[in-house]
Amino acid sequence: MDLLVFLPLLIIMGAFMFFASRRQKKAMQATIDLHNSLEIGDRIHTTSGLQGTITGITDDYVDVEIAPGVVTTWMKLAVRDRITDDVEDDTELDESPAEAPNSKTDS
Repeated sequence: MDLLVFLPLLIIMGAFMFFASRRQKKAMQATIDLHNSLEIGDRIHTTSGLQGTITGITDDYVDVEIAPGVVTTWMKLAVRDRITDDVEDDTELDESPAEAPNSKTDS
């Protein structure tokens, strides 16, 4: 009888643990995929917040240029994410409408 009282609680806790572990596995797989897809020339963030450009890659380490001529070696596990150039895409979109009125006035 006492087991029936705790059964719903045990089921809820089990479901929570299942979904939490599933989310963790997806995050870990995304990190592994990132580390496997790194290439020379990629701009990255490290886990400590440093930004740089990859200049060399081995199985476990990456060489990161943090300033012109300054190259440091980091473990791949320290790479948090790749920097994407979304800002440049937004700038190109902003310039296109501005160019259209100028071309009409030149005609």
